[in-house]
Formats: sequence, C-alpha cells, structure tokens
Amino acid sequence: MGVNLSDLVQTQKCTLEDFSDKTIAIDAYNILYQFLTNIRTADGSMLMDHLGRPTSHLNGLFIRTAKLVSVGIKPIYVFDGKPHELKTQTLQARRAVKEKAKIEYQIALDAGDLERARMKAAQSTYLTPEMAEEAQTLLGHLGIPWLQAPSEGEAQACHMARKGDVWAVVSQDFDSLMFGTPRLVRNLTITGRRKLPYQNRFVNVEPEIIDLQFVLTGLGVTLEQLIDIGILVGTDFNPGVKGYGPKKALKAIREFNTLEKVMKEKALEIPDYDIVRSIFKEPVITDEYKINWSAVDREKTQEFLCEEHDFATERVENTLESFEALKSTVAQRSLDQWS
Repeated sequence: MGVNLSDLVQTQKCTLEDFSDKTIAIDAYNILYQFLTNIRTADGSMLMDHLGRPTSHLNGLFIRTAKLVSVGIKPIYVFDGKPHELKTQTLQARRAVKEKAKIEYQIALDAGDLERARMKAAQSTYLTPEMAEEAQTLLGHLGIPWLQAPSEGEAQACHMARKGDVWAVVSQDFDSLMFGTPRLVRNLTITGRRKLPYQNRFVNVEPEIIDLQFVLTGLGVTLEQLIDIGILVGTDFNPGVKGYGPKKALKAIREFNTLEKVMKEKALEIPDYDIVRSIFKEPVITDEYKINWSAVDREKTQEFLCEEHDFATERVENTLESFEALKSTVAQRSLDQWS
C-alpha cells in the first residue's frame, strides 16, 4: 500500500506514447498484484489453468508488456527481495485483512451478491513466490530484462533512476518519491475504463507522471523533510501517528523543520523513526545488474503459456506477432539493437 501522499503531490496526465523510447523500471510485485486483483471473472475468481493454478498475473503481464513495447517503451521489471524486519508487522496486518476478506467473499458468493464477492475476492489477493517465479520465466521468454532486488524492489528501481540507468520508476505507491526517484509514473499498466464498486458508472484511468523536484519545490521542503512527512503519516515500516494525515504532517514539518523537533514540541513518540528514515535514505540496493533486451523466444513462450497454462494458442500467436513486429519498428531499430 505504501505511504499516502496523494493530497500533497501534483500529477501530470499523459499517454503511453509519451514514454516512447524511454527505459522504465517497473515495481514488479506492485504491478503483478494489480493484475491478480483486477483480472478476475464475474464472481471474483482468478483465471486458472487446468491444474487450478492462477494465471491472472501471467495474463496481465503478457498483454500489458506487449502493449508497452508496442509503443516503444523499454521496460525492466524489478522484483522484491527480503523485506526489512520492520515490514513484518505490516505484512501480518495485511494477511489478517486478506483472511477476513476471504471469509466475506464466500458469504457474498453464497448470497448471490456478485459485485461484493468480486470486491472481497480482490481484497483477499495473495502474490506467492511461485507466481513471481512464473512471471520471471515469462519475461525471460519474452526477452524482457528483470532484476531480483536484495530487499525492496521499489528502492532498487529508484536507485537505478537516480543513476540515470532508467528514465522513471513505475509504481502505484508514493514511496518511490521518498526513495528519491526523479520521476514516478502511475497507472501505466492499468489504463482504461474501470467500474466503481457499487456504482453504475465508470471512470477513465490514465497514466500520470510525478516530478520529484516539482513536488519538493511546490511544497517548500527537502527530500529529507518529505521522508519525515511520510514517517508521520505512516509507511510500510511504521504505522504513523494517529491524527496525522499528509496536510497536517506537512504543516508540522514546515513549522518545526525536522521530525525530532516535531516529536519534542508535540510530545510524540515514534518508535524506530531513525531506522525508518535510514531505510529510505540508505536503502539496501545493488549495482550488480544489467539491462539487456533480446528477441522473443516464440517456441518457449507458446509452450509456457499455451501448453502449461492453457492460454488460447491463436491469442498468444497474435500477441507475439505484434510484440515482435512493433518492438523492432516503433522505436525504428532492429531487435539486435535492443540487446
């Protein structure tokens, strides 16, 4: 879920084509979770193969990656490694919510309330290590680079952006700004019309870009102060302070400059705040990575998707044809230049 800074940041609407010929680092777990949540049947069930294995994540990854490549975007997916010990409490809380939603899903399904069932099913979504490995396998067959981060995938992606190895980071979470990415792109993989829960209307979901320096200048704070604001609001590594939303946290940091002074003046206690701050300022990352693209292995992709996971052969073939053709022509370069 990440930190909630939505009330503080200004976004710029854009299109997929605006990112043509740009290299972007995608927070893989964040994106796969979206696919598992959104790509479901009418009653909320995930897509499954003949062995009962979920395939929603593979479906979304295959189709959306082909779309990104078709407009000349050069993606690299960054996967989470070992989570920081302070994230354990957050993960435990999420598991409790998922287990509760799982029970409520069955109740809604038994009552014939398909809309509520679908919503509760989405809330009970798990992304397993096996799903992540399947996604990595598919990316390998497609010739798309991926990286296993030593810890937080988002932190690694932001490190790559700060170095200039990628142009932007793609994630739905605002944590990327606290990790220092110069540019954060949201909604890149979930564009289109979305039905609002319990409402008979749809909204358009469009890509948007957030410029870190523009945000900092607009708020009149430094990156270090933005991190302190996030800690007050709450992150994946700390619950935050009750009663402190983004605007109140911003006001406090503007008035007292540092988190320590806010804590002193407001008599607040924030356990491990210094550790949380260091997670964002000095994250566990690696420079041992390469960003290389290669040609699609049609045979292995078809075998993996069609024979192992029951994808429709014609659909896969059509997508692969578009993938290969557009990957080389839109950016006006041959496949060997992607390597």
